[in-house]
Amino acid sequence: MIERTGKQYKWFLPGLNVKRWLLLAIVGGALLIDGVTRILAAEGADFHINQTIDQAVLGHVPLPWIDWIFVVVGVIFVFVGIRAWFRSIVAVLTPNRKDHILEILVERRALTKGWKIVAIGGGTGLSTLLRGIKQYTSNITAVVTVSDDGGSSGRLKRELGVLPPGDIRNCLVALADSERLITELFQYRFKEGDGLAGHSFGNLLLAALTAVTGGFDTAIRESSRVLAIRGRVLPSTLSAARLCAELEDGSIVEGETNISQSSQRISRVFLDPRRCEPLHEVIEAIRDADAIILGPGSLYTSIMPNLLVDGIAAEIACSKAVRIYVCNVMTQPGETHGFSASDHVQAIDALVGERLFDYVIVNDAPPQRLRERYAAEGQEPVEPTVEALRTLGLTPIVASVISEEQAVRHDSQRLATTIMSTLAEATGLGEPVRPQRSGAEAASAIAE
Repeated sequence: MIERTGKQYKWFLPGLNVKRWLLLAIVGGALLIDGVTRILAAEGADFHINQTIDQAVLGHVPLPWIDWIFVVVGVIFVFVGIRAWFRSIVAVLTPNRKDHILEILVERRALTKGWKIVAIGGGTGLSTLLRGIKQYTSNITAVVTVSDDGGSSGRLKRELGVLPPGDIRNCLVALADSERLITELFQYRFKEGDGLAGHSFGNLLLAALTAVTGGFDTAIRESSRVLAIRGRVLPSTLSAARLCAELEDGSIVEGETNISQSSQRISRVFLDPRRCEPLHEVIEAIRDADAIILGPGSLYTSIMPNLLVDGIAAEIACSKAVRIYVCNVMTQPGETHGFSASDHVQAIDALVGERLFDYVIVNDAPPQRLRERYAAEGQEPVEPTVEALRTLGLTPIVASVISEEQAVRHDSQRLATTIMSTLAEATGLGEPVRPQRSGAEAASAIAE
């Protein structure tokens, strides 16, 4: 009972934007009653509500107390009525959380006040990052490469002419705030069926929505509504460009899949056609960002394709936002074999011709359990080379940010915590905000 009463008090904590509307409802009710009374009096109606109520409660309630009793009962009725009204709406929108209106309000309010973050990349790296930072803010814009040409995405690109939806789908699911069944449906991959085997449901839905709505960007927006994502997902361009690479022997390799499978070191990458217009929403998001994060992700096939789109690299270079590069934790055969953290940075500098970031997050805890398996595949931990990064004029952020359960990759929560701490330090705002993992945790954080 005490816990329940304490919970009700949290409705009146600062920042929820509830008290003002509750007060407005009470004032509105008083004005309504006064107005009706005046109309009845003007019409000559012999109806006096106070005397009628006094007669009704006579003998049950002491008349000297009736004023304050009615005030208290009236406030309770207004509060309960508005709360029940909210619950009815929440029961439709989020049926599994209809008894947690307060937690939902606290959570959403905290997330909407978070930093405006633009995350640029592709592949599994970007979706891993998004799963972590969505616990801190809903002001997220994920800018995703559309150069994938393998698997289900490649088949849809070749057969239907749509932009590859795979990386977009993964980012939508990573930012999803909807029911688990819906996210599992988006990720479901058909294992059999003539023409269906290998395709994921989400890819097929995005392809179908592109045909129905007339645009890939519109299809992404509609899918975002279905998944109720925190933030938004944008392709870096709507141009059907092909990623190409020049290898160290001078040969040209076309297509992301072929590039990633090459055993030779890459000299440079470029798009065909070379001129690709960015979405204006991408440029606006970069200009309005508090923080811009590149990576993690494959250096040449996930990060660089976005920077090759006209205007994106230039906007990042002149941005006043906190700019962070998340370096990969493992090298990739051919693509970045033998690369250190500073090698990754210098490759990006060579591509765009100017500095795009101020901070570099590097992992200082190499994998143990899976290291031998990766070594057999020609992959080694990326050396942090902290002093070399400082020599380049960058601020290295050294932290343990990996997970090695079934694969060695960034840990979503560790990476997000490191990023938020970096933002707090860079902006001088002190301690980073707490993650909004659940409404209950958010309510407790505010109450404290």
